[in-house]
Amino acid sequence: MSSELSIRPVVPADFAEWLPLWAGYNRFYGREALPEEITRSTWSRFFDPQEPVHAVVAERNRRLFGLAHYLFHRSTILIEPTCYLQDLFTAEQARGQGIGRALIASVYQQAKLGGATRVYWQTHESNLTAMKLYDKVAERSGFVVYRKQF
Repeated sequence: MSSELSIRPVVPADFAEWLPLWAGYNRFYGREALPEEITRSTWSRFFDPQEPVHAVVAERNRRLFGLAHYLFHRSTILIEPTCYLQDLFTAEQARGQGIGRALIASVYQQAKLGGATRVYWQTHESNLTAMKLYDKVAERSGFVVYRKQF
């Protein structure tokens, strides 16, 4: 049995293994009680050709150890689409093994294939471990994110 890491698009049969990764990602950001309706809607978007939302997973020995969700959108300063890496998560027991880097590289590849000239993402300022990786694979934009919840 190969222990080689594979990054591939999510498939419907992945739901049972994707779900704990999704829950872990949301717990990391303090979203303990994300409604099931949101989870189900997010999952279904990955398989709807009308949606700009996509997902890849990291698999080793037929087990999932990471996920990345990304979407394409228009911009007022570019003609080409922009790719937003919305969610990136590696299972705690698999951190430090290059999975996050491989997931980001896969999103970069998919963005290029989708005609995007830019990939961007955000993380919480306290996520210092992840930022060590991000500083190696991208550059900080210097922008601060504001939001208003309704």
